Amino acid sequence: MILAFAKPAGGAWSRGRSPAGEPFGRVEIWQVSVSFRQGSTLNHALENTSVDIAPGSFVCLLGPSGCGKSTLLNTVAGYVQPTTGWARVDGAPVLGPGADRGMVFQQYSLFPWKTVRDNVAFGPYATGAGRARARAIGDELLDMVGLARFANRYPAELSGGMQQRVGIARALANKPAVLLMDEPFGALDSQTRAMMQEHLLRLWAEFKITVIFVTHDVDEAIFLADRVLVMSASPGRIIEDVRVPLPRPRDPEITTDAEFIRLKRHFLQVIRAESLKAFEDQDR
Repeated sequence: MILAFAKPAGGAWSRGRSPAGEPFGRVEIWQVSVSFRQGSTLNHALENTSVDIAPGSFVCLLGPSGCGKSTLLNTVAGYVQPTTGWARVDGAPVLGPGADRGMVFQQYSLFPWKTVRDNVAFGPYATGAGRARARAIGDELLDMVGLARFANRYPAELSGGMQQRVGIARALANKPAVLLMDEPFGALDSQTRAMMQEHLLRLWAEFKITVIFVTHDVDEAIFLADRVLVMSASPGRIIEDVRVPLPRPRDPEITTDAEFIRLKRHFLQVIRAESLKAFEDQDR
């Protein structure tokens, strides 16, 4: 499976600069706590979490299961409202979902009754683009992810990896400043997953978009990210903020690099310690 990535035509995907004069895509999270009530029990998913993410960077959220990674991502997406604190994108408070943020889930979440082209075109059409323009955007993005010849197929006719490529194209269709990805490759086999990681990095380089990517896979986080935010066991908070100094562009051979191995060893130790804490808390 080889993909050809076309350059965005005529700067169609450039978002320019924010009113502050910097590229779009800055994410600010300040003292965010999130609590959920289940019956008489109050569960604390996030606690006093703060982070500033620069425009155009690729950040991975890494941590043990149940540590609040998806909750933090959904707070930026606008699906979850903080109990305390706030999230902002390009200076604007996050009050709900918006076209400035694209979301890709682990499950493909495509409309099964729509063609691949119409799935990708749905966002632009729903936000006011005419049908012809929306479908043209869909075709351009499908070409970029190597699926142009499948435009008239339906999701059920595609493999899992192909469906997720459609999901990524659909998330990019509204030209978001930030792409939010919640374990998007978790359901794929290892070979397809590795290829999808490489293709995602190529798209990221083309679009120069901010990416926040949730994963529980240490190798994936190191391979993809400029920066890895390690989260504690529940209630989640950021306990490490690690820059990944590996050069770009990256290919699979980098996984044998001494620095890659050192980072992997370190992250595995931290996550194991946090996972043990979570098990001990469950036994109490």
